[in-house]
Amino acid sequence: MSMPVLSPLFLILLFSLTFPPTKSTAVQRNQPMRLRFGKNGEFKILQVADMHYANGKSTPCEDVLPDQISSCSDLNTTAFLRRMILAEKPDFIVFTGDNIFGYDATDAAKSLDAAFAPAIASNIPWAAVLGNHDQESTLSREGVMKHIVGLKSTLSKVNPSGMKTINGFGNYNLEVSGVKGSDFENKSVLNLYFLDSGDYSTVPGIYGYGWIKPSQQFWFQLTSAMLKRAYMDKPFPQKTAAPGLTFFHIPLPEYSSFDASNYTGVLQDVGISSPSVNSGFFPAMVEAGDVKAVFTGHDHLNDFCGLLTGINLCYGGGFGYHAYGKAGWSRRARVVVANLERTAKGNWGSVKSIRTWKRLDDKHLTRIDSQVLWSKNSLGFSI
Repeated sequence: MSMPVLSPLFLILLFSLTFPPTKSTAVQRNQPMRLRFGKNGEFKILQVADMHYANGKSTPCEDVLPDQISSCSDLNTTAFLRRMILAEKPDFIVFTGDNIFGYDATDAAKSLDAAFAPAIASNIPWAAVLGNHDQESTLSREGVMKHIVGLKSTLSKVNPSGMKTINGFGNYNLEVSGVKGSDFENKSVLNLYFLDSGDYSTVPGIYGYGWIKPSQQFWFQLTSAMLKRAYMDKPFPQKTAAPGLTFFHIPLPEYSSFDASNYTGVLQDVGISSPSVNSGFFPAMVEAGDVKAVFTGHDHLNDFCGLLTGINLCYGGGFGYHAYGKAGWSRRARVVVANLERTAKGNWGSVKSIRTWKRLDDKHLTRIDSQVLWSKNSLGFSI
């Protein structure tokens, strides 16, 4: 059952009551970096899905070619992440869950430190959400998220500041400001939403994976409405909401809406591993009107993007080597790039387009499936 649709004005009023303004909080003081478009009018995100990191060199790889088995370990995942950072030079890195594979991780904290080490060493801001395996070692889901929040250069948050009741851990949003010195330097021109899609159902009689709960959906609606109001308010009021991107681990049931004729990439997992409960989060995003694309992981052999009701539903593709895959089918990562438009005065303005492609962990880091997800003049198409 989906939540009732609430008017933007009501949501904004309720938000002001639910999230009282504060002069300063520990979370705000400790944020190490502010996300902002570069002087080239571009903001690049690297999505890393399903690292499944465990104990490093002693952890074997899954589903690789016979001649790779003896020398392959978690360190191959580390090397791939380093290569991607050097090749793409992203402005921001997003880890979309199953960052570690808890069952095989002897010490969750050490495994998390090692998994995120290349991102930390790069000094590039990064964020993470939880998957269904992160909590299966020596830390609870809350403990894992708290550990992540304490790491260097991360913008991850345990949960929204000021909201007392929300399901899960790792529900938060980040704002990407316009180019410094432009009219949009103090406006968020790209909004990023992060949610905990859970692990497994705890409801008697309902089996399978977890799902995004009403409290999370409610928070999203409030946050989206607040951001829309700020973007359409002075200075430089805009006519529509700034585009948004959403990141979580387990794909929504709507990911099953596609066939080979209407997506870019591959669908080769046996079915879509979504929850058996459709909690209505997809229609909530459609109603909000700002989300242009959703990025998940979980199904390692799927890497497609498909457009449904104005929102692109995308997989990152399996990244980690200690995770199920397909021998001979390269591990991969997704890159997402937002570009700004030029104003009549020649300055950088609002977001003009959002593009994506993937890179394979082969000799040349081969780039595949370049695609425009959204632009001001079209709904999305392949290039």
